[in-house]
Amino acid sequence: MRRQSKVVKIGNMAIGGQNLIRVQSMTKTDTRDVEATISQILSLEEKGCEIVRVAVPDEEAAIAIPHIKRNIHIPLVADIHFDPRLAVLAIDNGADKIRLNPSNIKDLAWVREISLRAKDKGIPIRVGANLGSFRERPANVVEALVQSVLKEIEILEGVNFEDIVVSIKASDVMTTIKANEIIAKKVNFPIHLGITEAGLLETSLVKNSAGIGYLLMNGIGDTIRFSITDKPEKEVKAGFDLLRSLHLRDYGLEIISCPMCGRAEIGVQSIAKQLERRFSNVKVPLKVAVMGCAVNGPGEAMDADIGIAGGKRSGVIFRNGKIIKTENEIKLYRTFVKELKNLIEERQKPS
Repeated sequence: MRRQSKVVKIGNMAIGGQNLIRVQSMTKTDTRDVEATISQILSLEEKGCEIVRVAVPDEEAAIAIPHIKRNIHIPLVADIHFDPRLAVLAIDNGADKIRLNPSNIKDLAWVREISLRAKDKGIPIRVGANLGSFRERPANVVEALVQSVLKEIEILEGVNFEDIVVSIKASDVMTTIKANEIIAKKVNFPIHLGITEAGLLETSLVKNSAGIGYLLMNGIGDTIRFSITDKPEKEVKAGFDLLRSLHLRDYGLEIISCPMCGRAEIGVQSIAKQLERRFSNVKVPLKVAVMGCAVNGPGEAMDADIGIAGGKRSGVIFRNGKIIKTENEIKLYRTFVKELKNLIEERQKPS
């Protein structure tokens, strides 16, 4: 059962409650470079990104917000640290949401001012805590993270501000899991999930999938971001891959492929990579199988919408476990791509 949280609006998008679990990312450009930032956000939109966060380190970055917003189509979150004036400026310049770290703004009067300004504009505040919230490592990290967030929530609620999103992240998977399990029982606000500073692609995929996946399976989480030291588009893809694997979102092409062995009659890895690149922007849900031989062909992949399997100097194309075409090895891939395109067009037609 999914945890029931209150619903919070970010721009024209609602999160929490029974709304879809949303995938977000953060730009890796200098926000002051408006053109580069717009370009990266539009690229993220093509991959399906639903909420985007930008760093606001100074006044110039805050002033860039309206210029960026005019050219994008998804809610924009301003990431603020240390300087409360930047939060106010970001709000005034049209940010759809503000992200604050509890201990980075020491003057509570400023936190109240930010809250009142955000309430007046009708935008939410994401309360975020991580190890950067503390000058020294606390003895009990999990408890310290939870208390840090609760303290900030108390301040916001003290000025009758309730459009709050909660986020507790750590680079350690178990710390993140434990802290989120506790906070999920203490508050009813939407929760944003992630494993922060998770590392390079392969390591981060494991850590994020383990931590975020566990929490989602236990009903916790309303938005997610995969933290990856790589292109942000990979964060978006990984997020949707995880949600799809847990049957929480039905989105885009899912390529299932055999691990290959001595029976393989076609280049499984090469074909799968080509298909993934070629159809990366397809948003209709489809399961596509690439299987090396007849042993693990249509049978093992019978739940795929469409698939290809190798054979001796030929191969087969199948749909829903039934062979629809046999083709020689020279034409096999080209014919399969044609069949896949036809199926995508069928699915894209309004019902």
